[in-house]
Amino acid sequence: MPIIARADEFNTSDLFVDLAEGFGIPLYLKCEGFNFAGSIKLKAAQEMVESAERRGLLRPGDTIVESSSGNVGVALSTIAAGRGYRFVCIIDPHCNETIRRQMIALGAEVHLVTEPDGPRGLVGARIAHARALCARHDDYVWLNQYDNPDNWAAHAQSTGPEIVKQFPDVDVLFIGAGTTGTVMGCARYFREYRPQTRIVAVDAAGSSLFGGEPKLRRIPGLGNRIKPGILDTSFIDEVVVVEEAETVRMCRRLARRGFLLGGSTGTVVSGAARWLAGYVGGPLISVAVSPDLGSHYLETIYRDEWVHQYFA
Repeated sequence: MPIIARADEFNTSDLFVDLAEGFGIPLYLKCEGFNFAGSIKLKAAQEMVESAERRGLLRPGDTIVESSSGNVGVALSTIAAGRGYRFVCIIDPHCNETIRRQMIALGAEVHLVTEPDGPRGLVGARIAHARALCARHDDYVWLNQYDNPDNWAAHAQSTGPEIVKQFPDVDVLFIGAGTTGTVMGCARYFREYRPQTRIVAVDAAGSSLFGGEPKLRRIPGLGNRIKPGILDTSFIDEVVVVEEAETVRMCRRLARRGFLLGGSTGTVVSGAARWLAGYVGGPLISVAVSPDLGSHYLETIYRDEWVHQYFA
């Protein structure tokens, strides 16, 4: 039994669900939500904070600043509470109420921006607000998950090796893309240690990460209006784009078998299932990364009234 002193010291890294038996999908799902932050974002948040501490950029008494649609904000709220930092999270109206309340319960200060920043949208507005805060306060430190290499380094050091430990001969790996830290970290790891593994990024329809036409998205997590500085598409073999209605259907399908998982997970599994259904060839060992649990989505994806309002 692990004994911890801070909430961010616990994370389950070796849980996989075989989706072949119950769902008919030849896919192993790496579940990353079993920690006190509830998502894979705890890994990146830890690495960004600890790297800033090592380099002297973040010191006792400082205030951490970050723009987030949800999971990174919860992860940084958890870490800041345990390490004694103040934390300001900048959100927009797409951040759901459950996540906002969780951050506040953990002691975070939440700033809401509502006016888009031209073609960069609400994400651009959140980033502009972060810059403005840091310009006014010498003790505010913006981690900048979009351009921070520690975001992807966390997954090159942990998530990638954890997958290979369990499945050393994995043929194809499906990973959702948002800030692209997870997909870039795993892709860089596999390029060095198992380059024959195919890396498939799963994006949300309405995201312009990979050149798609931006449009309104109602499910936070995957997708982006801007291209993060850490994204290098040369490491990605293929991109699958998933409509939000498909995300909802997959989340509810998983829940009917007892797996209450988040919107990002539903998107990744839906994209992987479609890719695998179209694959022609011999047997494959395929793995997908499940970033989050479903508790944050009880008022949206898992509420009939919300689904009927937007996807009927």
